[in-house]
Amino acid sequence: MQKFSTGNKIRRGAGITSSTLFNMKVMKFGGTSVGSAQRMKNMVALVAAEGNVMVVLSAMSGTTNSLIGISQFIKDNELANASKQIDDLENKYESTAEELLTDKELLGQAKTNLKKIFTELRSYVNRPHTSKEEKEVVAFGEKLSTMLVSLYMKERGLDAVLLDATEFMRINEHGEPDQKFIKENIQKTLENNPGHQIYLTQGFICRNMDGEIDNLQRGGSDYTASLLGAAIPSTEIQIWTDIDGMHNNDPRFVEGTKPVNELHFEEAAELAYFGAKILHPTCVLPAKHANIPVRLLNTMEPEAEGTRIYNTEPTRKIKAVAAKDNITAIKIKSSHMLLAYGFLRKVFEIFEKYQTSIDMITTSEVGVSVTIDNERNLKQIVAELSELGNVTVDREMVIVCVVGDLEWQNRGFEAEVVNALKEVPVRMISYGGSNYNISLLIRKDDKIKALKLLSEHLF
Repeated sequence: MQKFSTGNKIRRGAGITSSTLFNMKVMKFGGTSVGSAQRMKNMVALVAAEGNVMVVLSAMSGTTNSLIGISQFIKDNELANASKQIDDLENKYESTAEELLTDKELLGQAKTNLKKIFTELRSYVNRPHTSKEEKEVVAFGEKLSTMLVSLYMKERGLDAVLLDATEFMRINEHGEPDQKFIKENIQKTLENNPGHQIYLTQGFICRNMDGEIDNLQRGGSDYTASLLGAAIPSTEIQIWTDIDGMHNNDPRFVEGTKPVNELHFEEAAELAYFGAKILHPTCVLPAKHANIPVRLLNTMEPEAEGTRIYNTEPTRKIKAVAAKDNITAIKIKSSHMLLAYGFLRKVFEIFEKYQTSIDMITTSEVGVSVTIDNERNLKQIVAELSELGNVTVDREMVIVCVVGDLEWQNRGFEAEVVNALKEVPVRMISYGGSNYNISLLIRKDDKIKALKLLSEHLF
């Protein structure tokens, strides 16, 4: 991928010194936060007010989907459609640049850079298109957003420098972040670029072990922010979106929900895994292990307190509810299970064989029930489980997750949850596997009723 000009280092000023080089915050901004020229301006104002930060940007909202569409058109040999979508995307970015930049020289740089980027993007139309090329195409989004924002920061006279994330973000042979490489190389990059108030880089994109352009997939730019925050290490990681933190229930279905002021890392991970879309469950792990707080904030309401996630002390409260859709329940009943060593191992080995993860599990003397959220290999799984006993399958189920300080000595919490749902049929209950979560499996048709009842009784 070509390099493009942003004027190199943006005005040096009273930036950080070598002794305070790593004493900074990480601020990540999602696609909606940079979704237009005006939102880019608002975002830069927030960054300028903070100072001494590393800024991680997503692609402009809609861009990644457009790039995925372009890639799909190329794979399907619909080259005219691919070219038209590239033209539309280029026009969008030219209009954004004209609205964002008033300095003629900087606007000229932006247009020159856009021409280079889109010329390179068009080169993919007439060549073989594998998963390697697809990842390269998708990576253009973050390159575009950071290029425009860096030029606007220069127009604002801010002391900033643009860093190429592919020089220090890398995944290993298993597709997982190479945290040792990231730590060594981001620190080296910062030491080679001292004296700036703002360090700007791309989220989501990285290189793999072969040096090819790749991406972090799960959690995307949030994952980048958490990894960099842990590697620097930073004092705080801020995730800026268009939502004012994690809410205590799903605002799409329940009225009067409120953001949760603070969560333990484990509570946030449980909520994210079981349906809270604001955050991916894996992306806070580096911050958790480095003991760096994460704050979820809203660019549309920057004065809002948001949600702070950290290794907080137990609060003896139920904090939030989330729901995960498209769940399938599988029950295996065997009259031979009682005292039958190896039964559960055989069950789990079948799911492992078909690379299907289990969300919930409950057992009795004669049977075991599990839930999955991926039916891709359901037919084969059921066929093999049938050799162990009678198998029944329930589709269109929902896992409702209640999160808080649910240590078993805190008497009455589980009773409150179950009592709240006394009018809702519950297929499974999972309690005790975590100190932060009670999970209940219900029918899809009962989801909204269950969420409302839990809010009424718990909050």
